[in-house]
Amino acid sequence: MELISQHMELIYLIILMVFVGIEIIGHVPSVLHTPLMSGANAIHGVVIIGSIIVMGESDSFLYQTIGFVAVILGTLNVVGGFVVTDRMLEMFKKKKS
Repeated sequence: MELISQHMELIYLIILMVFVGIEIIGHVPSVLHTPLMSGANAIHGVVIIGSIIVMGESDSFLYQTIGFVAVILGTLNVVGGFVVTDRMLEMFKKKKS
């Protein structure tokens, strides 16, 4: 319980970021989703590096676990984003007759 009370501001900030992110992404036109996905892939690359640093520097099992989960989720998002972007770009290639 002490850990939660010490980091209550961070918990509030994360909850606020989730709601703001959902609101912003929900109002993006379909035409912009592919460029935004490429930008999200770059951002998640930074998240992965930061998570690896947190895991390496931390002595706490909780922080190492959170860092590991962040690495896994960030990697899944980057790979999935590249797969979806590649599939979307394939649609614009000319088909051979």
